[in-house]
Amino acid sequence: MARKLWLTLLIQIHLLQAWRRLKSIRQQSSLLTALIVFFLSSYLVVFIYLFQKGLRFIASFPGLGPLLIERLIFLLFAFLFILLLFSNIVIGYTNLFKNRETLFLVTLPMDPLIVFRWKFLESTLLASWGFIFLCAPLLAAYGMHQNVPWHFYPMTVVLILLFIVLPAVLGAWVAILLARHMDRRYFQIATLFAAILALFAIGFYLKPEAISDESLEKRVMEVLDRLLYKTRFAQFPFLPSYWLSSGVQNWTEGSLISAGFFMLVMLSYVLFLGMLSLTKSGKIFFNAFSAVQSRGSLFADWRWVAKWMPERDPDNNARGFLDKMIGSIPWLASDLKAMLVKDTRLFWRDTTQWGQTLVLFGLLGAYILNLRHFSRQLTNPFWIHLVSYLNLGACSLNLATLTTRFVYPQFSLEGKRIWIVGMAPLGINRVVKAKYWLATSASLVLTLGLTWLSCHMLKMSFERTVYFTGAITIMTFCLNGLATGLGVLYPNFKEDNPGKIVNGFGGTFCLILSFLYIVLSVVFLAVGSPWGIWNSQSFGLLTVFLGGFLVLSILVGKLPMVFALRRIKDYEF
Repeated sequence: MARKLWLTLLIQIHLLQAWRRLKSIRQQSSLLTALIVFFLSSYLVVFIYLFQKGLRFIASFPGLGPLLIERLIFLLFAFLFILLLFSNIVIGYTNLFKNRETLFLVTLPMDPLIVFRWKFLESTLLASWGFIFLCAPLLAAYGMHQNVPWHFYPMTVVLILLFIVLPAVLGAWVAILLARHMDRRYFQIATLFAAILALFAIGFYLKPEAISDESLEKRVMEVLDRLLYKTRFAQFPFLPSYWLSSGVQNWTEGSLISAGFFMLVMLSYVLFLGMLSLTKSGKIFFNAFSAVQSRGSLFADWRWVAKWMPERDPDNNARGFLDKMIGSIPWLASDLKAMLVKDTRLFWRDTTQWGQTLVLFGLLGAYILNLRHFSRQLTNPFWIHLVSYLNLGACSLNLATLTTRFVYPQFSLEGKRIWIVGMAPLGINRVVKAKYWLATSASLVLTLGLTWLSCHMLKMSFERTVYFTGAITIMTFCLNGLATGLGVLYPNFKEDNPGKIVNGFGGTFCLILSFLYIVLSVVFLAVGSPWGIWNSQSFGLLTVFLGGFLVLSILVGKLPMVFALRRIKDYEF
């Protein structure tokens, strides 16, 4: 009974806090609130329309459309299940073992099982809201395309709610396993070798198979089945994504008994795994929590890490490899070097940030490696032009993800210690500028390398590669200025979790503006390109669009920084 009261009290408190945050957002700026509501509504309408157009296009292939749509549904939910699992592992680990609220709750006369239950619910919500936001327009468009009855939509909501519990439970268990045993050298070696073997296995499995001209002369269904052979893993019957996809498709076809069967399968696993997780994980969680809080470094036993660890010099100042590396930069003042060392160490110590970075760049690596197979089919100039700008959009969206997720919360992460930074001789103005240049330099290295490598994989000419790398350079300065400026204008010093800071009003507004800027920039660059379908137009028209891109970049990147630097002059510390 006491457990239920504690958990109910925690849920009521956080719901009340969330409601007060929503009310405060409306009081801050009604215009910005209306803009966000308009954007969310437009997102649903536009993407439902786009998904409908895409489904109609695929269905237009006689005899092949339904098969392709079915396989795409299976693939989509299979990959989303993997992404949900990684997201729950990273967010769950931080929320369970690196969160200040968790540290406080564990010290109370409260059963550790209650702490685990609450943090499990919170982590599931944080990790899964993006999945629901993405799937909502797709499933709505799929239902409209299939002309399903009204009860399809509430049934789909139930299936999705059941589905997100399974990767949440598995992610929480993996996070506890990592927290309990990650400091052991044999566990680290085994994990590393398992990851390498998994990468090689996935690369070997997904290696495209060459098809000869003789094979193409066979029946179309045989050729299509051979081409889609590598996607059969998504139809493995024991994958939760298979149950969700089968339930959705059976319901659209009117086979309600089969759809109900898959719903009951998911419900049985959710009840069984949920019961184990929410009733038997208290002691295991507490042991893992104690292990995390009682150790210093995960890799302290490795000799090669010693050079990264701080060591004492004759002046009794702590200096390590990072201090020496940043200290070797001649044009930086000593106070700026100290701040860069601090920010870099804080980023490294935050498991959520560098963990999500690894997942993001792992996905980008898989995307780039597969571009070389895709480029073999590019012979038509129209498709070459289209794919090149889709690739620019993918690289710029990755940049927007980095800036919104990691650059925007940097100012807020100073927390209640912001007065120390503000009263320091360095000055709050130089702090903001230093954070901007540090983020811009780091992201510029990553985005330039990503853009150049993707252009190389697509076998673009030198002129196009220079054109796209120049465009992504300008966008890097712009998006970092936008994220840094909005981070100062809409800070959240009460929260130490970067994920929660980004999910607030300012982070959402930053994401919206970044998305709109990328869409407009890609359109301007495509129209103003000398290799596009408008290359026969006058030179003045191309100059107008390229000039529009430059003006838009200056406005979006410069104005937030100007307003932010003006505002911090009035901060009271």
